[in-house]
Amino acid sequence: MSLGIQAQKRQISYIKDDGGFYLVYDENGKRISTVSKSTVGEVVGWGIDFFVSLDGSWYKIYDSNGKKINTLSKMSVGKVVAVSCNTFTSEDGGFLKTYDKTGKKINTRSK
Repeated sequence: MSLGIQAQKRQISYIKDDGGFYLVYDENGKRISTVSKSTVGEVVGWGIDFFVSLDGSWYKIYDSNGKKINTLSKMSVGKVVAVSCNTFTSEDGGFLKTYDKTGKKINTRSK
């Protein structure tokens, strides 16, 4: 019997660098997940229920449980300069690009 209720993803409040791992915490200070730095690379920022990391020439987007959502080439994205709520912004040459938490580009404008 299915109740049709999906588990809600918990909101990210803080991500702690803990040696070889990142510890992801919710707004109540409870750990949501633990992810290996060797898997995700360097966390560059987080929003409500996702975080963005840089691993070599790739930006990786993960949900709060540490499940990979998408991978984007640094060459096409540029440098991620901000991650907030449900979006992240990159600077690429003379342009600012805004992406949603799935990695879909939703806006481009000149600086």
